[in-house]
Amino acid sequence: MARIEDYASFVGQATIDELFLLARHLEGKSVQNVNSTAVGGGVAEILSRMIPLLKQLGVEARWDCIKGDEKFFATTKKFHNGLHGVAVDVGDDEYEHFLEVNRRNAGEMTFGDIVFVHDPQPVALIENRAEIGRRWLWRCHIDFSRPDPKIWKFLDQFVARYDAAVFSAPAFAQKLSVPQVLIAPSIDPLSDKNKELSEEAIASVFERFGIDRSRPIVTQISRFDYLKDPLGVIQAYKLAKQRLDMQLVLAGGGATDDPEGPAIMEQVKEQASKDADIFVLFLPPASDIEINALQRGSTVILQKSLKEGFGLTVAEALWKAKPTIAGAVGGIPLQIAHKYSGILTHSIEGTAQWIKQLISSPAYASKLGENGREHVRNNFLITRHIKDYLLLFISLFHEGDIVYL
Repeated sequence: MARIEDYASFVGQATIDELFLLARHLEGKSVQNVNSTAVGGGVAEILSRMIPLLKQLGVEARWDCIKGDEKFFATTKKFHNGLHGVAVDVGDDEYEHFLEVNRRNAGEMTFGDIVFVHDPQPVALIENRAEIGRRWLWRCHIDFSRPDPKIWKFLDQFVARYDAAVFSAPAFAQKLSVPQVLIAPSIDPLSDKNKELSEEAIASVFERFGIDRSRPIVTQISRFDYLKDPLGVIQAYKLAKQRLDMQLVLAGGGATDDPEGPAIMEQVKEQASKDADIFVLFLPPASDIEINALQRGSTVILQKSLKEGFGLTVAEALWKAKPTIAGAVGGIPLQIAHKYSGILTHSIEGTAQWIKQLISSPAYASKLGENGREHVRNNFLITRHIKDYLLLFISLFHEGDIVYL
């Protein structure tokens, strides 16, 4: 694990000194993060990097995951899709089971001074706040711009009991009775997924998967989730390949709280089966070096999401100075200024056109990558994220200090 001082080379020593100064204001306070999975997805990745750094700063931080059964996670996946605006049907028995699982987890937990709850799965832990006490924050990492009204009405009864709600982008703000705070996610430049790699390390990964680096490579790294539109990526690739020779890499894994992943991956494999230049790679959780190498060795990176809370894979690709094409949804436009730090796309046809242009215009593609890296350095590194959280935690003990969106 990197030392907090190691980040000075990216952000300057003054920023590191400021983090230590802020952390001292939380002396004697414990911060408990709660989510639904320790493996897979951006939330788990951020917490796995941030908790050790907070401890180095002197903050008593910990991370707990709630436990649930197959029905619970099938229900919360419906919540996830419904909050993204997808039509779903959640039955009364599913709502009740959701509450039962949250109540069971709450009864087994020892709560910190600050309980920082991430996403809908554990939101109802706060149900008995009157008896538990503590300060409570709810962090929503998903695209919340057009939530299903029934699901949101159910969840809002719990969100309203928190001290504040934290969102990733202004478009996700809701009419709430509690303060709303905007904090964008971040990447860790010293993690295995983002650190510098030797050319030998990159080449070995491509050789292992049988991908020809002498030809253009278009890559999307994502969980196999239909909201990431892997089938649309294949269609865009096929359109672009009518004019230019190229290969497509669709690589990613799943998350323990996402039961739909295996079925989506099978659909992707079926669509890709007749083209030897499409590589569908299921990567286990400990594949950060492979992901890093695949991004660094690719010609163009895609993130053709239909809905997106933020899209950390975009920031990861930009940090590696790769020309990136991504869906103009959720928090992605915070990361990409169209035609400056990357490309925002709205359709399969548009994606195909930009793939062809970036492969055909390497100088322009390189400039996009350079601009993207600087944008991430200035806005989306983990040190900025930690500072935002420390300020929010401190504000909980100073009434009136939480800032509204």
